[in-house]
Amino acid sequence: MLSEADRQGIGLGRVLDALAARGHAGPVPASIGSDRVLGPLMLVIATDAPAARFVNAGVLAVLFEEDGEARLIFTRRSSSLRSHRGEVSFPGGRLDPGEDASAAALREAYEEVALDLGHVTVVGWIPPVVTMVSGSLILPVLATVPSRPQLVASPDEVERIFDVSLRELADPAVFHEERWSFPDREIVSSEDNSFAVWFFEVEGEIIWGATARMVHELLSMVLVPAPN
Repeated sequence: MLSEADRQGIGLGRVLDALAARGHAGPVPASIGSDRVLGPLMLVIATDAPAARFVNAGVLAVLFEEDGEARLIFTRRSSSLRSHRGEVSFPGGRLDPGEDASAAALREAYEEVALDLGHVTVVGWIPPVVTMVSGSLILPVLATVPSRPQLVASPDEVERIFDVSLRELADPAVFHEERWSFPDREIVSSEDNSFAVWFFEVEGEIIWGATARMVHELLSMVLVPAPN
């Protein structure tokens, strides 16, 4: 467990150095091996569950620095949407024909929160995350902006925009884990046929599911020393 002192001063420089040390800096690679996919389906033998075989969605995890702390921008999805209504997520969505994950993530960020793409720098990526229910394979694209951006929520898609520092997200007091299982799926290497579901409770919101896996992975990259 990290001490409070260890969680101080998680600035953009520290994030960028960690991405470079782990080979996740720069443009998103054209292909990513299936061994680098995050999420429970990597551990699941499904009888009738959807199977994700290629990246079909991208999200944009936007970071900016304020008072020496890197902050991450989130949205709460509209309660009128057909899927994942009311859930906390990063701006993003499915790839249009001819798009890659970066292009889709940038386009969706502009459409959902009016992010000025002229101020955005793509700096890296997180391994793709597969969703348990829909089988979507989502590529999280990491980007920075030079200061707190002026954002406007698209009312059809977004109910709230908020940001949280990595220091806050790394506080063990905001994190907890539950064990879930599905009756039609066998979890490999699990004695009780369950898998971990992570939750971060911050800013009056609950971050969970695929978004929580992305946050957990980003924090692990930044706070845990890279292997030699």
